[in-house]
Amino acid sequence: MNQQCSTKVSEKPPFDRSSSQDSLDEESMEDYWTELENIEKSSENRQEQEVVVVKEPDEGELEEEWLKEAGLSNLFGESAGDPQESMVFLATLTRTQAAAVQKRVETVSQTFRKKNKQHQIPDVRDIFAQQRESKDEAPDGTGLQSDRTNENKYKGRDEQASNLVIGEEKLFLPEDAPASETDINLEVSFAEQAVGQKESAKEKTQKSIDDNAQLPNFRLPKDKTGTTRIGDLAPQDMKKVCRLALIELTALYDVLGVELKQQKAVKIKMKDSGLFGVPLTVLIEQDQRKVPGTRIPLIFQKLISRIEEGGLGTEGLLRIPGAAVRIKNLCQELEAKFYEGTFNWESVKQHDAASLLKLFIRELPQPLLSVEYLKAFQAVQSLPTKKQQLQALNLLVILLPDVNRDTLKALLEFLQRVIDNKEKNKMTVMNVAMVMAPNLFMCHAFGLKSSEQREFVMAAGTANTMHLLIKNQKLLWTIPKFIVNQVRKQNTENHKKDKKAMKKLLKKMAYDREKYEKQDKNANDADVPQGVIRVQAPHLSKVSMAIQLTEELKASDVLARFLSQESGVAQTLKKGEVFLYEVGGNIGERCLDDDTYMKDLYQLNPNAEWVIKSKPL
Repeated sequence: MNQQCSTKVSEKPPFDRSSSQDSLDEESMEDYWTELENIEKSSENRQEQEVVVVKEPDEGELEEEWLKEAGLSNLFGESAGDPQESMVFLATLTRTQAAAVQKRVETVSQTFRKKNKQHQIPDVRDIFAQQRESKDEAPDGTGLQSDRTNENKYKGRDEQASNLVIGEEKLFLPEDAPASETDINLEVSFAEQAVGQKESAKEKTQKSIDDNAQLPNFRLPKDKTGTTRIGDLAPQDMKKVCRLALIELTALYDVLGVELKQQKAVKIKMKDSGLFGVPLTVLIEQDQRKVPGTRIPLIFQKLISRIEEGGLGTEGLLRIPGAAVRIKNLCQELEAKFYEGTFNWESVKQHDAASLLKLFIRELPQPLLSVEYLKAFQAVQSLPTKKQQLQALNLLVILLPDVNRDTLKALLEFLQRVIDNKEKNKMTVMNVAMVMAPNLFMCHAFGLKSSEQREFVMAAGTANTMHLLIKNQKLLWTIPKFIVNQVRKQNTENHKKDKKAMKKLLKKMAYDREKYEKQDKNANDADVPQGVIRVQAPHLSKVSMAIQLTEELKASDVLARFLSQESGVAQTLKKGEVFLYEVGGNIGERCLDDDTYMKDLYQLNPNAEWVIKSKPL
């Protein structure tokens, strides 16, 4: 930590924690400054990691990298990837998403022209003109707005809220669409919602700690086609989700006038083994050799379990540090004995384990919130409303690498368990947020320079963001329905291309195409009567069952019918271990939540197959 932080801590008056009420005081920032002071002391004897600062990339290079991550590298002459697939992808973008892409393409194009690079970059107007042409050929597709529609696109905020335009398609929200300020609408693009709310937004950019003490309890209204969570989709669809999430996040920041820059200016020489100061990917590789299927570092899991063994009611848990010398010795001992299984965990006091947990997070050579998106997480505090901040965090969580996301989830779940015991440990959600914020956001290599910090704003902002992460963690692991629908649209368009190619092939092979299609249709119709789905369960006693669709039939009902066919012991074992999946049609593969209404989902994806199986590790 820089000397300026240390000086600020020493200038503050001592804080009396003798009263329980004082320790519950949510307006005080003392926990934050005290944590910074503790970090400073614990770092005195730690060996500094070697940091190599490389050339700061120019704006064109950053935007080029952005387009690559968004899967649109072939827009500026890259040979990798199918250009036609990119055109399908572009055709599914919302109005604000398309504007975000257009802005980056223009920046890259201008940069290359200045450098006289001979990349064949199409004019951005030509790129999106192709979408309009394809719309004339296929009226049911999704594309960009016509110019005439654009002229009138922001008429009336109330009309905008209930009749949003996605490409050329109008999404009429259902009658029970979220109306409350605390309801999170996942059916319409966040950036599109922000356009409608922008003029009427009255909240200030920065919120006081007192405002955050009354942070609303945001909720997700029920979706009859089921809520999609991270981990529910097949990898090929999740890849599309991540690309769309990046574009949507950028569009949201653009609409709200907040700069979004990915951090790529620092490289660190990293350890290739050990526990502390080791990249998460290396830790997982080490751990999976010991415990196959491990998704969260074993040392991280063990430190949490050790803290919980001491009881979560301990006053000042996470706030009171262990002795710096003892922590250093424990680190060295863990490095030598952890994987050998000879480390004596009984010797680790509860506050020491908490200090080690925070040290583990701080010592990561790349931030838990990732190098690429740490600044974007920090910038969340600049968004005008709490709902928009939560929407941005949702997209950022989706964008995290798997191991970072899994580890963050385990951390937030643990922090919530600490808060659940606040009556005993005197650690409210804001106390915990203030203590943890410096450990996640003030990364030694990637934090803001002291001259740029504006410490109090930084402290309040990151503590507020930490508060949002903890309190709304269940919402953050949800994939917005509008993004899933965009993926469905992409898959549908790609299937159409494949079908056209197959028809041409059949024609060349002299098949009677009309007869082939008729036979194929008759075969499908004969297998399952209308209004009935056939569910496959290859690993259960009853491997197949035809089920009549009704208005009230849920995924949980389908599972119950199959599990009732199992023996008593097997039935108990299967509960929570097998799930109903939607497979094929306009989705690769999707695990359904128990409250999915099957008839509604069937209408959304009539060509899907329905399979009961366990989730992969």
